[in-house]
Order: sequence, then structure tokens, then C-alpha cells
Amino acid sequence: MPKIASEKTEGIQSVVLALSILEALGQARSHLGVTALADALGTTKSRIHRHLQTLVQQGYIVQSPLTDRYRLGAKLIELGNAAIHSSDIVGVASQPMRLLRDRCEQAVILGQIEDRGVRILTTIGGKMPVEVGVRPGSVLGLNTSAQGKLALAMMPEQTRERIVSAPLKGETKFSITDPKSLKRHLEDIRERGWADAPNEAAIGLNALAFPLLGPSGEMIGTLAIVSLTQFISSPPSKEQIEAVGTAAQEISNAMGYVGELPGSWR
Repeated sequence: MPKIASEKTEGIQSVVLALSILEALGQARSHLGVTALADALGTTKSRIHRHLQTLVQQGYIVQSPLTDRYRLGAKLIELGNAAIHSSDIVGVASQPMRLLRDRCEQAVILGQIEDRGVRILTTIGGKMPVEVGVRPGSVLGLNTSAQGKLALAMMPEQTRERIVSAPLKGETKFSITDPKSLKRHLEDIRERGWADAPNEAAIGLNALAFPLLGPSGEMIGTLAIVSLTQFISSPPSKEQIEAVGTAAQEISNAMGYVGELPGSWR
């Protein structure tokens, strides 16, 4: 019996050390070698080396052939991303959306990027006398909505070029359907970090949208307020930009994004 207990304890310690190695590599700003890991974790180089070899064999870390140092591997990154994306973005965004609605008094909408545009996942009604919103499940056009233009601006250049080069359909006379004009407009959106679309999806309506970013900096959704143009002007007020941007930052961080949202909006 004492032997079994000893083996069990040793096994637990091995698991703890392996996890500690992964945490150390994840927190390091550069690749780490055996000596640095042993010093950081307070153990021998031989113990560290054995665990490193096992982790390399399983694909959780990678050893550089040039420096012999180690970094996190693709398998572990995939697991981390899977854990993040298994989070319900609607659930994560629920409280920040309500706080944003209370702060701006406008309807708040959460969107998800699709091939045809941005699909609305959920909405929270505003507090204005005239109710304006977007029905959950509806898809907003890529070139005729604030959310869609934001998605276009932030997607890979090759994909964006393919979409912009195809015939663009407008919803109103204010929709941007000229490829050159749209490209210039998308550059402005990337620079400032947000998009609006006054009278472009429907006359009298405007929206202010920010991106929601995932752990690798990829765009996983949009957050926007929507209302009549008399309540969301173009450009929107500094207070509205700050409110939506701050809420989008909070949701992005909760979904695993590290750092500040891009753009000059602050």
C-alpha cells in the first residue's frame, strides 16, 4: 500500500510539473531553454528535460532546431482556442450589452460574421420613445451596414478584394456601391476602428459598430448601437464612440483577446 501511495503522489507531481512548464512557456515573452525553466520552477534540469521531451512528443510544445529552446505548440493553442470559442458569446456579451444600453439609451445589437454578411444574434431594446432595432436572425449586408463594412475592413485583403470587386448591391441611394469609394471608406474604418452607416441600410437609420476580437486577434463578431439618425449622427458623438468601444473591449477581453482594440478612437 505505501508503494501505491508513493506512485500516486509521484504521478500527481509529474502532472503539476508538466502544467507548470506550460504556464511558464505561456507567460514568457521569448522561447525558454532547459536551464531557464529549471531555475524558474525550482527543480533539476534532468526532470525538466524529461517532461519537455514528453510534451514535445505529444505536440504540446515545440523545440527550435536552431536554439534548442522551447515554445508552446499548435496543439495546445488549438485547445486554448477551442475552450475560448466554446464560451457562449451571447452569454459573455449579455451584461456589457445591458450596461451599454443603459448608458446610451439606444438599442444594442450583437452580430456574427458570415459569408453573406453579419447575422444578428441578439438585441436589447433601447429606452427611446421611438423603438428602433434589428430582428435577431436577420443578415445585414457587407457594404450597406456599419457591421458589414467593419467586417469588410478587417477581413484578409484577398477576401476583401474578391467581395469588393464583385457587383455591389445598394439598399438606398446612400449605400456605397462604387468599389473605389468603398475601398477608401474601408481604409478610414480601419484607421479609426469603428464604422457607421447613416441612411445606407434604410433611410433615417444609423448604427455605430465596433469589432469583437478573439484570442488570436481574429474578428469573431460585432457590437453596435442602432437608432434614428437624429440620435446617432455621423460621425457619432465622442460619448457614443467611447461607450460602444469600451463595451466591445470588455467583451473581447472576456473572449480571450489580449490588448487594446485597434483604431484611433480613444
